[in-house]
Amino acid sequence: MAIVLLVEDNPVNAELARTVLERAGFEVRHAATASAALRLARELQPAVILMDLDLPDGDGLAVVRTLRVDGPLAATPIIALTAHAMAGVEQAALEAGCSGYIAKPIDTRSFGAYVSSIAAARKPSGGNQGGTGA
Repeated sequence: MAIVLLVEDNPVNAELARTVLERAGFEVRHAATASAALRLARELQPAVILMDLDLPDGDGLAVVRTLRVDGPLAATPIIALTAHAMAGVEQAALEAGCSGYIAKPIDTRSFGAYVSSIAAARKPSGGNQGGTGA
């Protein structure tokens, strides 16, 4: 079962995303802060990372930039997940290294399928493809 790392500080948003992703067949691991996101990403080597851009202890885009130069995580698909659907935010996310962008609130009808398509498109890198983790 592929692991998705969900980085989301809002408990209601996190629970909704978790429910949809588990129904789509993912194992979901959750981080509510930038520091926890970095630690879990390195530990789990997830198939996909969903990154909230506004975190209590840091900027989600700074986390993305850090992960993009982090060896085995450099090619991991990272999808920006944000309520800030203003002009320029999607472009900034893509420039920071995100593979995709989803504005909140999520569309529960298409969210799981979209994340599944990103995970399926991931090319093997020799690392843990969302394996057992911790």
